[in-house]
Amino acid sequence: MDGAEFLDEKEEELVDAGLCFAVEQKALDYLNRSEQYRMGLTAKLTAKGFAKSNINRALDYLESKKYLDDRRFAGVWLRNRAITHAEGRSKLSMELAARGINKAYITEALDEFFEDNSEEKICMRAFKKCVKIKKDEDKITQYLLKNGFSIKLIQKVKEDYGFEK
Repeated sequence: MDGAEFLDEKEEELVDAGLCFAVEQKALDYLNRSEQYRMGLTAKLTAKGFAKSNINRALDYLESKKYLDDRRFAGVWLRNRAITHAEGRSKLSMELAARGINKAYITEALDEFFEDNSEEKICMRAFKKCVKIKKDEDKITQYLLKNGFSIKLIQKVKEDYGFEK
């Protein structure tokens, strides 16, 4: 529109929409690289100098389109984490909570993860690693507790391995 003029109010709305679009595009760049979670993406975008209000609006939009999904992130994170770490339910839950993931999403993701992955087998893997590096029994127990395994599960794994009660 040649010669179009904007009133101050409309001009601000247009600038705000442009800023939200810029945030959305940067967020999509991050999402194209890997699965993201809202709190982490907010921190990255804030570090880039975007305004909190624009970040929230853009991320709300991306969530509505299912491009950003903390529940999906939790599942992906658990599968990736299990490759290099042998950790129990409580440690994994705390790690996801520290990332700002909703408790209901954490529970769903953990339930799904442990349907496919036996916590007992994961604990046994961690236990065998400790035995291999010659940790004493008390240190093994401390290590397994620190990594989120229940005392009941640790005792079962010890018995199955041949350690006495």
